Amino acid sequence: MDYSGISQDPDHPTGASPWASPRTPEATYAPSSTSEIPPSPLPPQHQSPYDADRDSQSAGVVESRTPREGEVGSPSLSERVQNTHIAEIGYAAEQAASPNQPRSQPPARYQTGVRQNARQPAPVYKIQAKITALERTGKKDPILRFDVHTNIPKFRTTQYRDVRRTHAEFIKLADHLISANPEALVPAVPPPLTPAGAGTDEDEFRVKASMQRWLNCILSNEILIQDDEIVLFVESDFGYGPVVRMKQPATGVRRKVLKQFAPPPDDTPELQNARPVVKMFYLGSMDAGHKVDRVVKARRGLGLAESDFGVKVGQMHVQETHIGLSNAYRKLGKVIQTVGDYHAVQATAEATTLGDPLSYHSSDALIVKETLTNRHILLRELLQAQQTTRNKRAAADRLKVSSSVRPDKVDEAINSLGEAQGHEDYLTQKTQRVTSNLLMEKRRWFERTSNDLWLSLREYTLRQIETERRTLAMLESVRPDIRAIDASGGLSRLGRESHPTTGRRSNLASSQGPKGDAWSGIARRSDSLGRSLSGSLAAPMPEDEEEADGQGAKGRLRSASGVSSIAEDDGDRLDARNAASRLATSTF
Repeated sequence: MDYSGISQDPDHPTGASPWASPRTPEATYAPSSTSEIPPSPLPPQHQSPYDADRDSQSAGVVESRTPREGEVGSPSLSERVQNTHIAEIGYAAEQAASPNQPRSQPPARYQTGVRQNARQPAPVYKIQAKITALERTGKKDPILRFDVHTNIPKFRTTQYRDVRRTHAEFIKLADHLISANPEALVPAVPPPLTPAGAGTDEDEFRVKASMQRWLNCILSNEILIQDDEIVLFVESDFGYGPVVRMKQPATGVRRKVLKQFAPPPDDTPELQNARPVVKMFYLGSMDAGHKVDRVVKARRGLGLAESDFGVKVGQMHVQETHIGLSNAYRKLGKVIQTVGDYHAVQATAEATTLGDPLSYHSSDALIVKETLTNRHILLRELLQAQQTTRNKRAAADRLKVSSSVRPDKVDEAINSLGEAQGHEDYLTQKTQRVTSNLLMEKRRWFERTSNDLWLSLREYTLRQIETERRTLAMLESVRPDIRAIDASGGLSRLGRESHPTTGRRSNLASSQGPKGDAWSGIARRSDSLGRSLSGSLAAPMPEDEEEADGQGAKGRLRSASGVSSIAEDDGDRLDARNAASRLATSTF
């Protein structure tokens, strides 16, 4: 509403309220252009709290400008009501006749949606960190160097270069985040050393990769990046230590006692069922890690024994007078010694690719289990607070019906009830927040842990296949020397002297070539139906299933015995040989 005309009118001097009490002498005002706009049948969709005041002000001004009864040319009250009713009917008929046409825009003073759409969208706050180097000095705690980029207003700047933190400081940050954020599942900090050995390239690569994954998980959590300790961790110039040392809700003997009781009533079955599963995974992964450690220890002992045995076999060629046998002893001793070294390397690979991930996931699952236990403790506190509030309210009710009421007792009861109710409301809101956030965190943790375990198992399998292929190639390398001991075939004829020798000699080439295992690439012969039957899992398809997805494409022709034909592509078969040939790709 434009009040310029009111402020310049001589009857309404500047400073007077346009909706003040009416005055006796007033001039007749022409009706405003906006007064002929029929009222909207529906309230505005985006109504601001400030529009109510503006509408009341504008209504007062319009009323002051409306001609009064008794003035010249002013319609009567019945005529004005009738005209307004006719205008509403005509407006409704116009809207019904054209339902698809947009409604007429109200005056600018009613358009609050334009100003709302003009607001800038809320910025998305994020923080990213990239580990650039790992420094080791003897047996001291390693130092991790990383860069940080963020747009969170809490930080002094947007980029931090070459931030240096020790591994122990990462552990301090993780401990604080676990205690201060019961609604988040903080992952365990990876160990600073891997079984690959300190100083090796593989150890540095694995430590940097695992710490980078940990940082990505922490800094991508919307709850954890709001903690002030993240800012201190990045911006501290002389090391880091948590300013506020948080503690678990229950520790020591009290925590052990609370775990012995049955869990409290839980209205979230997903979280209620998650804790037993996490506990079983924690115990299972810990037990599997211990067993892998025993296997690694036994394999390393085997490697040492084989190396010692190879040295002793190689020394036997000195006293051997037969030239062929002496050469075979010398070559066989070296091969056995090399196989022992391979087994030692295989033990290290097992500990790195399988034992280390199992121990890490065991510690990570322990943190998740304890976080879910903290939620149970919070539920117990909420139940106790509700019981306390009921007791306080019952005490206040008893005071109401009491015959003699003392004022100090009444004030004390009211204050106690208010404190109990406030504490209950706080615990209720905290429980709801923790439950809703832990639901999403639990799903993300299950997915992340499953993917990490699958990758670890895949790497372990490939490393095992590579080691076995190397061992087989090394053992096959000594086969010509064994058979060349004498003209009869050497030790290959041992125990078969009564059988006549044939002119056909077996292939002495190595089965491990650049294209994988040699036997996996050999074409199957037509007379090997029995072997194909035992190795193939493919069953003959019925005639009505030969067409796939209604495309009309004919299935591959099957032989009468139900075995795949010789011309069938080996890449389409599902059997142990094909799976092994796919995994046994050349890696050395």
